[in-house]
Order: sequence, then structure tokens, then C-alpha cells
Amino acid sequence: MVFDNPAIGKVLEKSGFGELNPVQRKALNKGLLDKNNMVIAAPTASGKTLVAEIAALDTIKENKKVVYIVPLRALATEKYQEFKEKYEPLGIRIAISIGDLDSSDPWLANYDLIIVTSEKFDSLLRHGINWVESIGLVVADEIHLLNDPGRGPTLEVVLTRLRQFADPKILALSATIYNYDELSEWLNAKSVKSDYRPVKLYRGICFDNKIDFIPKKSLKMKPDEANLKGLIEQVLAKKKQALVFISTMRGAESAAEKIAKTVKDKLSPEEKKKLNKVSEKILGVLGHPTIQCHRLSGCVKDGVAFHHAGLTNKQRNLIEESFKSGLIKAITATPTLAAGINLPSWRVIVKDLKRFDSGSGMDYIPVLEIQQMMGRAGRPKYDSEGEAILLANNKRDAGYAWDNYIRGDPERIASKLGMEPVLRTHVLSLIASGVTPTREDLFNFFSKTFYAYQYKDMGNIKKILERIISLLEEFRFITTGETGEEGPFKSGTNLLEEQKAELKPTRIGKRVSELYIDPLTANHLIEGLGVAMERRTSEFGYLQMISNTLEMMPLPNIRKSDMEDLNEIVVKEEKNLIQKPPNPWDIEYDDFLRSLKTALLLREWCEEAGEDQILDRFAVTPGELRVRLNNTDWLLYATQELGLLLGYMDILKDIRKARLRIKYGVRKELLPLVKLRGIGRVKARLLYNSGLRSLDSLRKIPLTSLERIIGPKTARQVKQQLG
Repeated sequence: MVFDNPAIGKVLEKSGFGELNPVQRKALNKGLLDKNNMVIAAPTASGKTLVAEIAALDTIKENKKVVYIVPLRALATEKYQEFKEKYEPLGIRIAISIGDLDSSDPWLANYDLIIVTSEKFDSLLRHGINWVESIGLVVADEIHLLNDPGRGPTLEVVLTRLRQFADPKILALSATIYNYDELSEWLNAKSVKSDYRPVKLYRGICFDNKIDFIPKKSLKMKPDEANLKGLIEQVLAKKKQALVFISTMRGAESAAEKIAKTVKDKLSPEEKKKLNKVSEKILGVLGHPTIQCHRLSGCVKDGVAFHHAGLTNKQRNLIEESFKSGLIKAITATPTLAAGINLPSWRVIVKDLKRFDSGSGMDYIPVLEIQQMMGRAGRPKYDSEGEAILLANNKRDAGYAWDNYIRGDPERIASKLGMEPVLRTHVLSLIASGVTPTREDLFNFFSKTFYAYQYKDMGNIKKILERIISLLEEFRFITTGETGEEGPFKSGTNLLEEQKAELKPTRIGKRVSELYIDPLTANHLIEGLGVAMERRTSEFGYLQMISNTLEMMPLPNIRKSDMEDLNEIVVKEEKNLIQKPPNPWDIEYDDFLRSLKTALLLREWCEEAGEDQILDRFAVTPGELRVRLNNTDWLLYATQELGLLLGYMDILKDIRKARLRIKYGVRKELLPLVKLRGIGRVKARLLYNSGLRSLDSLRKIPLTSLERIIGPKTARQVKQQLG
């Protein structure tokens, strides 16, 4: 088939397709390759990404850059690997930027297609990247996540900022959402709505010993088969795979172990042999395997895995690769997998229709989330159809599921930008970047957001913005009017003058914005640094200070068994604590105790406690521990940078040392050793206990002797580094 635009032919050729599908044809007919913005709302696996690839290649042909925004790091990595393999042979330079939030990554200027998370792209804009004007296309993948309180506001601010100050073409991709036309109007975009799906999807409810589907078909089952075990046995009989969605991590683990008993007898000898190897790799990911690691390893050996945020990235990658290759037959996962990487299966089973919410208790999961899960059923290129089955525990659940999840529409996407904690960091960013140099500019910026478009009322958000301006001025992160770094407007200033008066970042305010922390957190750290300068504190004091910040939420719960230890710590460490303990009857006391428990967890890690000990004592899984450690590292770095700017040189050494110990999880005496590439906490301890306690001693020891302690490969690597 001959295409007018070479980008279309190249994308189809590289993707292994001979022709465009209905979604792609509709997008092209609506003007995909014109200068119009576009919103595409279509089911999972309907070919939306190929639409983006066609638009991207067409943009790059015009010597313009493409920025591809995704919500998750894992999804960014998957897209990067896919695009790199497909398009680098054509001479297209592909880059991924998802890491350091305090860097402008100047090397990105040399690339054509740049894959980022919305937070990273926001950070790049804050750092004043000089290639914004060369962006021709921005792809906003999973744009329905504007509805997410955590990620949505950042994406909304980024898109608003681009539209006002760079004006690239925006291509927004989404699963089917109720108010896609509203998003289109906000973005001044053409809309493409399609129900096309290359793999036919049957969606059904399992209740009363049968499954009723839409499109219409029915499956009767014996009473002892109308359950999760029976549904998995049907999958195995067809030599297919299944994804099972469960609302909690503990539930996913328990279900995986039960399913494994069914699956293991259906495995071939060759599959068992390969699974044993994967099982061993999963167990070997951590230096100190936890109970969770052993449970996962045991399940994988039997052809099943659980998948949730408690696992390490390496463990998740091993599971995903084994599932894609057909080796693992079933995965039990928490709903986060549904919004993550591309991992389809023939049958999707949603076991839990409700989950616990701290505000409303047990409540039904939103329709959009359930539809995201169901959308994983049916594998393009492998299946002609897929099945998504919801398990109903009673007649009421079955009726609700049928009316809402099967026949109903997903919820309306609503902006979450109006929340004050969300706005603080973005207001400071806009002022610090020079985007909104006056109140009038700031109000005008927010009048162009999706929030303002939806609610048509700037009155409420103006009140919030005024409060935030006052707070930022109080923290000395910005100045207002003609009064310099201090006080308010002079008396007699009229409203018009006030609106047009300059909003300027102070030196420290600009740095806070670049550090990508909440201004409230920054003020907390600055006050803490002042206390630390007056009286030198211990490492534990810094750990408790950063633990009591919004970025470390949610903090671990306090159990009855914790109280005695925590009260003892308060007495023992009181002189080292930067934050004065509240009175036990104050409302802040519970949060203080949680921050104290978090600081204890971090100290245990620095004292070389293994992941197994952390899980046992604090009920924090390896995956959760890694997130906490990353957040701790970032907050200690921010504390160090603020201290440097404030001239608090006397305490910077202590903060740097704390950061190194968090990074490597070692006692102080191992710090010189872990700086060597290939030497982690375990091998550093082996060297130290063998009397090798300095770099000089490592230079002097014979290679053969060093090999016996840390292995040949690492020993050679160490010797090379030491010259």
C-alpha cells in the first residue's frame, strides 16, 4: 500500500502492520498531520500509540522535537526500549529522562524524541531548558490521569504552560472517557472517539454458578468451579494466561499461593526447569531475602507470580519478562499494574470490586479503573478474543457491577488543581521561572487551566492563590510590590497597582522551586537547619526532621507494641531532635511518633539491617523501603543545598555523611569502601572484617587474596579502579 506521507509507511513497516486500523484512519482523516491539537479516546490496545508514532515521525521530519509524556517511570522505560529498537535504525535519536529532578539535562538538546514523566518535564521547565521553542509535538499519554490527585495537577500545569508560552501541537491519548469532548474543547483540539478494538472483548459477571457476558454469551459452571480456582483451570485448559486483579498486596500474595497449587501440575518438565532458574534469580535480587522474597520465589517456581509496589524493580522485571514469554501462566496484581506497562493476557479476572478508602471506608472501585483492568484482556497478534470477568460475592454486588462496570460509562474526568497543597509548589515554580511576573499574570495563567475551564469560577482559586502568595512571602521565597525582601504593600496602594505589582522570587525561593519540594517542606527544613546551627544535632535528628514532611507520606502506622520503644527514644534522643516533641495530647503528636518510627527505620538501614529485618520489624517491604530511601536521599540533598545557600557550612559535613549512609546502607567505617564501583554493603563488610579498611590496604593486597574474599570479577574491578 502506498501512503502520501512517508511517516505512515515507516511506522507501519516497523510495527509489522500492512494497513491502518479504524482508529488510525479516523485520526488521519481528522487532520492528525495538520497543526491541530487532537484528543484520541479509544480502548486499550486500539492502536493509539501508532497514531502518536506517525505524528512523531512527521514532526521530526520537519526538524522539530517530540516530547512524549507518560505517567510512570516503568512505562517510560518500556516506551524508550520499544522506540529505540524501532526508530534508531532510521537515524532518529531517542532519549529518556526520568531521574534527577534538579538538573536541566542539557544533553537532551541533541535528541529528536524525548520520553519523560510529567514530573520530570515540569522540572526541566523549572530549570529553564533552552530547547522549548524547538518542540513541535507533545504527546500526553494516559491524559485521563488529569483526574488523579497525585499526578494530574502537574500534567495540567505543564500542558497549560506549553500552550501559553511554546505552543507545540498537543496529541492527548486516553482510554475511553466520558467527557473527552470537554478535554478537546479545553485544548482547542479535534477529537477522535472510537470503540474499535482489534481483539474482541467479552466482559462478564461471575455469579450464581454462571458467567453472563456482553457481547451476549453465557457460561454455566458447577458450584465448585464458579470461583477463582475454577476460572484459572479454564485458562490452563486452553493453554492461555490470566491476570488477576486484587485490591491489596497481602491479598495478591495469598491468591498467588492458592493459584500456584492449581498451576504447578500443568507445567511441562522444560517449563519447570526454566521457572526454577527465574525463581532463583528472584531470590537472589536482595542480599538478605525477605519472607516476601521466599513466597514470590515459591510461587514463580510453580508458574505463578504476584506483582505489587512491595517488590523491587528487578523482581518486577523478571516477572514481566517471564509472563510475556508465556512461562508464567498467571499474575495476581494490585490495580497499579492496569495503568502501567503493556502486559495483556487472554483472561482478566477482577476479584475485588471494593477497596478500603481512608475517607469513606470500603467502597466500590471507580468505573474507569475497573475498565482499565478489563482492557488488559485479549492479546493482539495472539488472540482473536479476550475475556474480562468480575467476581461478585452477592446479588447486590452483581447488580452494581452489571449496571456500572459492564453497561455503565466511566466517570467524568475532573481537574484536581484546586487543592492548596498542590498549588503551593506550582505557584512558586511559575513565579520563580518568570512565567507569571505579576498577580495579574498569575491569575491569567490559572484562568487557562482545565480547572478554570471546568468550573468557570476563578473566585475560589483566586482566594487560594492570594493565601499562597502571602505564605510564600512570609517564608521569604518571593517578594511582592515595591517593598523589596520585606513586608507588605505600602498603605494607599490601590487594587490595580497591586495586581500589576511584580512577584519576584528570592534567591532561596528560586532554589526551592528547582529542588522540586513543597514550599512548606522547604520552610520546615530551613527552620530545622537554624536549630541545628545553634546546637549541633546527631544524624538521627536530621532523619527525624525530614521524616516529618509531606514528601515522606504516608508514614508507617503506630502499633501498640511500638509505643514503649518510641517513648523511650523520645527521652533518649530529645537533645538531638531538631523538632521539639509536641505534648502527647496534641493532635500533632501522632504524626511526630510516625516520623520518629520512620527515622528509626532509616537508622536501622544505616546500621546495615537487611531487608528481611526491616520487613520483620517495621512491616515495610523491599519495594516500599526503596521508595522511602529514594525520598530520604532527595530530602537530605535538598537540606544540604539549602544549608549551602544559607551559609551553614559547619553542619554540611554531617548532612553529606548521613546522605552517603542512606545511599549505601552502611555504618560510618564502611564509607571509604562503598565508594568503589562494584562494592556494596555486603562486600564492604567482608573487606572490613578481613582487615581491609582503607583504599591503601586494597592496593597492597595481592589480587589472588582479594579474589578469595569478594570474588574474581569484583576483585579485578576494584584493582582497576585503584590503578
